[in-house]
Amino acid sequence: MNTTLSRRHFLSTSAAAGLALTALGMPPARAASPNGKLRVLSIGVIGTIGASDRRQVASHPDVEITGLCDVDSNYLAQASAEHPNAFTCRDYREAFSKYGDQFDAVIVSVPDHSHAPILLTAMAHDKHVYGQKPLVHQLEELVMVEHAITAKPDLVTQLGNQRMANPGRRAAIEILRQGQLGKAIEAYAWTGAPGNNDYFNYAKVLRENPVIPANLDWDLWLGPCASMPYHDAIAPAKWRSWWDFGTNGLGDWGCHVLDVIFFSYDELLTAYSVNTTCAEAASERFHVNPCKSTITYQVRSDKFTGGTFPIHFYDSDQKPTPSQLRIPEETKGSNMTVVVCEGGTLTLEADGRLKIWREGKMTEGLRMPGLPQFPKLNHWHAWVDNCLGRKAELRAPFKDAVRITEAVLLATKATRFPGQELLWDKSQLAFTNNPEASRTLVRRTYRDGFAPPARFC
Repeated sequence: MNTTLSRRHFLSTSAAAGLALTALGMPPARAASPNGKLRVLSIGVIGTIGASDRRQVASHPDVEITGLCDVDSNYLAQASAEHPNAFTCRDYREAFSKYGDQFDAVIVSVPDHSHAPILLTAMAHDKHVYGQKPLVHQLEELVMVEHAITAKPDLVTQLGNQRMANPGRRAAIEILRQGQLGKAIEAYAWTGAPGNNDYFNYAKVLRENPVIPANLDWDLWLGPCASMPYHDAIAPAKWRSWWDFGTNGLGDWGCHVLDVIFFSYDELLTAYSVNTTCAEAASERFHVNPCKSTITYQVRSDKFTGGTFPIHFYDSDQKPTPSQLRIPEETKGSNMTVVVCEGGTLTLEADGRLKIWREGKMTEGLRMPGLPQFPKLNHWHAWVDNCLGRKAELRAPFKDAVRITEAVLLATKATRFPGQELLWDKSQLAFTNNPEASRTLVRRTYRDGFAPPARFC
């Protein structure tokens, strides 16, 4: 693998990332089917989010689901009942090698560890891509995506941060970009995850001699990861708490609560340092929680009060105090974004409920002066429209998703070194003050046959 990115390339691609934040669309990379519809392959057809992504995209009048791919035959059968004319396969590599002429775009709704190999394969085959969050699983894979974006500039890409369609979230960006609250001091974000649900393996207990379900191709599910015995404490849904497969609570919600910060400030190109505190270090097998992380950016802009801008990111429903947020009362949301500025504080819930606090008084965010109209936006349909060459507000193409995901991954990976400030240099793909962190946190060894395309590595 090419593990070093030239300084010149890094600066050019990082600068380009900010330019996409206000873009409304991108030109089509290829023609759609003869009937004028966008032909879409759905990879990960049910799972925890796959069914929703597929159905939302399919509800666009100019979409035809022409392919279905999933490692679970039961899921394939369920989706096939909804799309009886679509081809089916269990191996994504077969979809591209055998059926590549039957689709123009791909939905990637699979567990985190397989995001990069699949979405980069799609881009290598000139397919538009809708990819679930976080965008990738490894820090090195962020650079691979940047290489793919540079090589395939006409492809339309979109991260699965559907909450950005809410008017309150779009209004928050406008308020901060306009500087209505003055210079930014710091930002906070937090999530209730890992919550009391079926998506995390709290007990971290493995049963003896687990039997692989007949409907699951376990080898294909593992994808790029090393072979290991099947456990029902991993698949189908509890992989998020496993180090090799998921990104824990910080990764599960990070792109939903950090995205507004990066859309608001183009200057946040790549982090300078990360310091994550937790009760114990994450193990080679499992993530750990609760966690508090601070990701710090060096900035040279009059939009900020100083030369650095910290983002404080918490999981497990931990929250900063009202005094830290400079507001008079405790915030109640489980998944929140807060930006503290010299002239006030902006608080934003995941569903778009937006409040502005100045001198202890609250104003509903959508009543702030100078805001444009926010027409109804379908997150999934906007991606389709752009694939078909029709301009629509697109949030977030992969250029933006790289920056958002970098913060998520840094916070998550740093749990291996709790309480230590790790100095990050993306241009070198290294933690410059900790060689062991560089060796263990930046990349993975891909299993034969499941690596991302070599041209992007």
